[in-house]
Amino acid sequence: MKQEKSIPWYRRVRRFGQTNLTEDDPGRNNIAFWREQWRRTKVQGLIINCGGIVAYYPSRYGLQYRAETLGEKDYFATWAKAAREEGLAVIARMDINRATEEFYLAHPDWFCVDREGKPYTSQGRYFSCVNSGYYKEYIPAVLTEICERCHPEGFADNSWSGMGMKEICYCRNCREKFEKDCRLPLPEKPDWDDPVYRAWVKWSFGCRTENWDLFNETVQKAGGPDCLWCGMLNADPAGSGWAFADKKALLSRSKIVFTDHQSRDILNGFEQNMDNGLLLHMASSEDVVIPESMANYVRGKHTFRLSANPAEETHTWMFSGAAGGISPWYHHIGGGTRDRRQFETPVEFMNWHAAHEDALYDRKTLANAAVVWSQENAVFYGRDEMRERVSYPYRGVLSALHENRIPFFPVHLDDVPKYRDRIETLILPDIEVMTAAQEEILLEWIKAGKHLILSGKPGVLDEYGELKGGKLHSRILSALGLKLTGGSKISQPSDWEHPSVHSYLSIHESRKPHETADGQSLDEYAEAEPEAALLRGFEETDILPFGGELLLVEREENAEEASLRGFGGFVHPFPIFPPEFAWIRETDETAHPFYAGVLPNGARIVYFAADIDRTAGRDRLPDHLDLIANAVRWTLQGKLPAEVEGPGFIDVSVWRQENGRRIVHLNNLSAADLSHLMRRRIPIGGVTLKLPAEGFHTASVRLLRSGREFTVNEEDSFFTIPIGEIDDFEAAVISAYFLNTTINFTPSAE
Repeated sequence: MKQEKSIPWYRRVRRFGQTNLTEDDPGRNNIAFWREQWRRTKVQGLIINCGGIVAYYPSRYGLQYRAETLGEKDYFATWAKAAREEGLAVIARMDINRATEEFYLAHPDWFCVDREGKPYTSQGRYFSCVNSGYYKEYIPAVLTEICERCHPEGFADNSWSGMGMKEICYCRNCREKFEKDCRLPLPEKPDWDDPVYRAWVKWSFGCRTENWDLFNETVQKAGGPDCLWCGMLNADPAGSGWAFADKKALLSRSKIVFTDHQSRDILNGFEQNMDNGLLLHMASSEDVVIPESMANYVRGKHTFRLSANPAEETHTWMFSGAAGGISPWYHHIGGGTRDRRQFETPVEFMNWHAAHEDALYDRKTLANAAVVWSQENAVFYGRDEMRERVSYPYRGVLSALHENRIPFFPVHLDDVPKYRDRIETLILPDIEVMTAAQEEILLEWIKAGKHLILSGKPGVLDEYGELKGGKLHSRILSALGLKLTGGSKISQPSDWEHPSVHSYLSIHESRKPHETADGQSLDEYAEAEPEAALLRGFEETDILPFGGELLLVEREENAEEASLRGFGGFVHPFPIFPPEFAWIRETDETAHPFYAGVLPNGARIVYFAADIDRTAGRDRLPDHLDLIANAVRWTLQGKLPAEVEGPGFIDVSVWRQENGRRIVHLNNLSAADLSHLMRRRIPIGGVTLKLPAEGFHTASVRLLRSGREFTVNEEDSFFTIPIGEIDDFEAAVISAYFLNTTINFTPSAE
């Protein structure tokens, strides 16, 4: 477990452990148990509770609340000493956003208050103000004390960003700072129609970034240049916006990214953890280490902090994280051992991870499809309806790609030029907020003949979420020869019996793949006709279920250069109950849900006027997921970095290392159910992996889960790799290519 100390800890430590100490822990000492657990799990670094909301050392700052059973003990030092004897890096865990009533009474001007001057509280603690002396003076002093006394390698802070968007702090510090920075009084209340409130929201992000920089300057001054303060970040484009964490700005500052996403949620499956890793890597660096706190206690519909999570649930989350480049960080609550089942859970995965580090780091994704995200859009377009407006479209696209085994990566809109040469198809869920610079990125993308899939009303809103120039106009759609009329066909979800949700899309007027002529093959027809490609698999139906909003679109008057063609129609809602009333009354074949075509410069474009991405995220209807996947496959022209054949739900990610090796993760999610914790696996067999041979003749294959090793030969420009059975997951390392049959390179030792 000894580590090479010449490499900074944030580059060499790749497996973390945390026992989140509780207030009764200092009254007992079971370090021997935990030392053995660190060895069993092969961790390289520990997150140890230190200070903030609860202190585990005798601070000279009397107002820092000490753990109830601490007394005069230095319990942090006890754990840190044991960790260092095991050769582990020590990360001091902080939680700084609240304090006791005693602290509030001593410094009332350091805490958040409402318009009447009443302090904001939760569970008997008072919320500290991010613009007060608490953050600007007291916390830097505490961090300095910890550096000088305890010498941690770095800091992790669980709750550092203060209150969210729904509570405005009216303390003197906020009033004075907002007036100085924005020349405005604080907003009267949270109200998205109020420009002052919108200005306050944008300003609040900057305040948190200031503190992030202040804390890092403090600990590096006191603890050395490699001592880093790491506030926890979340990979959800919508979720962290409520906490005023400017993900893009903060990731650009981070040499290591600590992320707090401990388990799946009711909207997303295990595949979200792969997305988390990909998003954080691409927005920061593919080389950065991203430890993620992973719960070993029950986290589902209800949370039980001291009880063991089903092992299959935690294992699957961990393996999905590895597929996205996440570093494991097991998380237990309390130093006690009442429910001992949880301590066995991380052992297998952590040992597997340690054995195969060489294939899990220093690699770049080979995905050639990218899904755009924008936190600004999540905040200023999503507003109070982030899930409906932002999360559903984004998750709908991602779900379509996961379920259809299409590798991809999330990309911030600002980073599209950075990855331009690696992206074949750019997918833009309903992103309405765009700066002028972001619009130019997309206009240049189209002009350069790059492929694009988009939906909704791209770029109609400014950075504050208001219509640009007071008009409904999209420069992006205009460049494609289309314009929004302002009208729509709406069938939003409601009570199941209400007719408003019961709408369909008509496709019987559209050309279908089986309507080929002159012996033209299906693949050739789909190559030439986007309608055929998008409607692949729907040959035996004239309608598709919908239940969303269809924007009414017209062609621009000067659209002769564009080649997008609208097709499909809208079946107006009709009664669903009693069943005798369920028959189609009205269809509008001029309201096209789909627009697709090839521009003169070769750009393949698909525009969903129907919010298929949103309905896919909300309802997970297979037809909607397949429509999106069909669009992606058509724009990619079948050029996927990997294709997987076989039964079940297999999630796929593909990577390349500088030595030419390709690593393909295959996660078996067939037993996943969003409504229940996973308790058993469903093994699947007959799985085959197909990779482009890239001009090489032979490849060696090593399967990291089953341990099998074999070679395969190129056939029809592909390597076909028999994976066989997958229990929970497999990871294939494909290496040692041979240029031709006459040159025989010996595979390097792995």
